[in-house]
Amino acid sequence: MNIDFKQNPEALKAYADYERSTNLRHLDIGCWLVMILMPAGAVLDYFIYPRKAAFFLILRFVCAVCGAIIWLVLRTSLREKFDRLLCLVVGLTPAFFMCWMIYATEGAASTYYAGLNLVLLGVSFIVRWSVDLSLAISLSVIGMYLGACFLQGSTRSVPVGLWVNNLYFLFITTVFVVISGWVQRSLRIREFILNYELDQNKRELEVSNKKLAEQNIALNQANREIKETEMQLVQSEKMSSLGRFSAGLMHDILNPLNYSRTGLFVLRKRTRRLPPELLAETDDILNDIEDGLKRVDNIVSDLRTFTHPGGQASEEVDLTDIFNMSLRFISGELKDKNIALKLELKPGQKVWASRNHFILVLVNLLENAIDALGEKKFADGAGPVIEISSRVEGERSLLFIRDNGPGIDPKNLAKIFDPFFTTKEVGKGTGLGLSICFGIVQGYGGTISATSEPGQFCEFTLDLPATAEAAAKTKPENAESLRL
Repeated sequence: MNIDFKQNPEALKAYADYERSTNLRHLDIGCWLVMILMPAGAVLDYFIYPRKAAFFLILRFVCAVCGAIIWLVLRTSLREKFDRLLCLVVGLTPAFFMCWMIYATEGAASTYYAGLNLVLLGVSFIVRWSVDLSLAISLSVIGMYLGACFLQGSTRSVPVGLWVNNLYFLFITTVFVVISGWVQRSLRIREFILNYELDQNKRELEVSNKKLAEQNIALNQANREIKETEMQLVQSEKMSSLGRFSAGLMHDILNPLNYSRTGLFVLRKRTRRLPPELLAETDDILNDIEDGLKRVDNIVSDLRTFTHPGGQASEEVDLTDIFNMSLRFISGELKDKNIALKLELKPGQKVWASRNHFILVLVNLLENAIDALGEKKFADGAGPVIEISSRVEGERSLLFIRDNGPGIDPKNLAKIFDPFFTTKEVGKGTGLGLSICFGIVQGYGGTISATSEPGQFCEFTLDLPATAEAAAKTKPENAESLRL
């Protein structure tokens, strides 16, 4: 894979910073090698040049001290400014002292010329020289070697072959050092740029994935809101249609209902003259008729709510107070059925609604929860619980009513607010309760929704305005009462 280094200047700049920091770490290692290996070479001096061993030991320790000084400089801020110069010094310091020892012995005939090769190879492997530095250091070492030999004065007594041999190996070492430095640097740049571009692509991919995830969340949220709005609109249309239908239907029902009540009143007066054995039977029949008329009257009364979705005057209602009033209507049922009530309402939380209508909504929801809990059999250690909590979000007041009853079948969850929809047995419900709650809550600019997990829980969420200003933003335009 060919990489055009010039095509990615940003990566090259990052590589230069990386190479500088890496090279400084390698310079530390080079200094330690100078401080350790140069004094250790005194063993060679003892066997090869025993007469010069003491003097060479001094030179070697001086070289080690120079290495220590360079190491100390690397601990300062000068390391960043003079990093290339320090690379030269680390390589040339041991070479200089080796040339001094060559000068102090046989010059060109000295076997220590091999030490120069070791210095070039060893330091080049440790210190990451660039091509120009490798060439400069190698030529400087060759120059110091020639200077030491000429200053020593024994060049004429040394065979030409030995000169050629020594200079050839120094030259070959220089070639190896320069080419090796160029190849290694190219490989390092190639590897770094590949890793850099890979990391860059990963970061871009992570950013893209994050943006995509955020867009998916926003899209899902928008889809949920659209679906909820659509359900609310459908439900509102149902309520509106039912309201218009109820307005005409109540007039047609109430007239004959009044006639029936009048007739029932007359019958009761006339039946008082019946013999006692017939009066008991007749009273039962008349009571059944009266109960039936009351049921019809209650249904008509419920239907009237649809024609007045927002007709009652709204006011600022304290949520805790309204709940305490609502609980008075159901406290007996809670006690009789051993249902625990957990109330966690935020102190001072307000809603903007009609007090009486809101009590009607709360009582209806609580009675539904009580009825549902009565249908579930609980395991040992568990019991029926109704949890009521609330919180404020800006200008909205949220209320949550949750029970651990049987829940609602998913196929019925979308229908629970439909008029006359009920899962109760015949005679136990008209299916208008939740529809009435829906109409009341919507009439005051709020929403009501339900979530459930069959066999686990059912939770109703009421979202109502907390202030008149908030209600004005969400109250339906058609929330005024219809005239009959």
